[in-house]
Amino acid sequence: MDGFEFAVVGAGWRTDFFLRVAAALPQMNVCGVVARNRARAKDVESDWGVPCFASIPELLTHTQPSFVVASVSPKAVPDLCIEIAGHSVPVLAETPPAQDLEGLIRLYQLLSKLGARIQVAEQYWAQPLHAARQAVVDSGVLGPINQVNLSVCHGYHAMSLIRRLLGVGFESARIRGQRFTGRVIAGPDRAGPPREERVVEVDTDYASLDFGDRIGTYEFCLPQYRNWIRGQRVCIRGERGEIVDERVTYLKDEVTPINARLERHEAGRNGNLEGFHLKGIQFQDDWVYRNPVSPARLSDEEIAVAQCLLDMQGFVEQGRSFYSLEEASQDQYLALACAKAIETGETVQTEAQIWSSQS
Repeated sequence: MDGFEFAVVGAGWRTDFFLRVAAALPQMNVCGVVARNRARAKDVESDWGVPCFASIPELLTHTQPSFVVASVSPKAVPDLCIEIAGHSVPVLAETPPAQDLEGLIRLYQLLSKLGARIQVAEQYWAQPLHAARQAVVDSGVLGPINQVNLSVCHGYHAMSLIRRLLGVGFESARIRGQRFTGRVIAGPDRAGPPREERVVEVDTDYASLDFGDRIGTYEFCLPQYRNWIRGQRVCIRGERGEIVDERVTYLKDEVTPINARLERHEAGRNGNLEGFHLKGIQFQDDWVYRNPVSPARLSDEEIAVAQCLLDMQGFVEQGRSFYSLEEASQDQYLALACAKAIETGETVQTEAQIWSSQS
């Protein structure tokens, strides 16, 4: 893949991820940012050396991006995607594509009429450890997968992981949910570490998604994103084995269980002088994940964002979909159904939606 340029609309917290990734990688460049807040625009220009523009027409008058990232609030994403697509420019939309079912249907219909070239920037599947787990699942060593228990991320992010790991497409689900409120010591937030010990009440959401022959269970509380005492948990079970976090157990034959780990390999540790970056993840004697942007100094989240940007360029050049509007709409629809089940205590049955028949 040759080098490419892209633009970003929006100048909030999430936009900094795209700017950091592009600054770290020679094959990509941010040619412009649309920032309507002039003070924030000045910060972007001084911090990143990227020109800012007041509108999309102004951006497209002065630049020729391969695609435009819609990195704005969830409420603003749908109209922004329609505006960008109206200029016949490919769109990489932030998640979720719309906030409710009516919005998802409306957006899908409008973008279909426009013939929009759009993908959605869901990144969790591309984080190294999740990608390594998916590779083990895809290898068949665990046999057909029938159960996924996930406590990693919220809403549509979690739905995307559960569907992929279970091998579920657009099948209907029977969903039950509940909420528990408990107490925990507050951890870091976007501003940094806590300045004092403080006890806070937090909600933990639980949901089960029954797809008939496969089931996914979802658990999440907001502190898991940063709190040092609220970790992630993943269990993936198949006929012949399971993955629990980073441990893989499977049957070689009916009397030979094999225990192995997903081993992370990083440069720069214990006196190693190769730099400081993730090389990849091994399972036994196989590399089940190789860092596509090694040797850049990037976090796992930033590596996943970089993968989305590389895949978006592949979509622009070759039409290879990596996370379509249909998939993103389905994951948000499932997340909304889980939220309804949790809030009401009722069992929710999902149905085929307009995007299901087009996939």
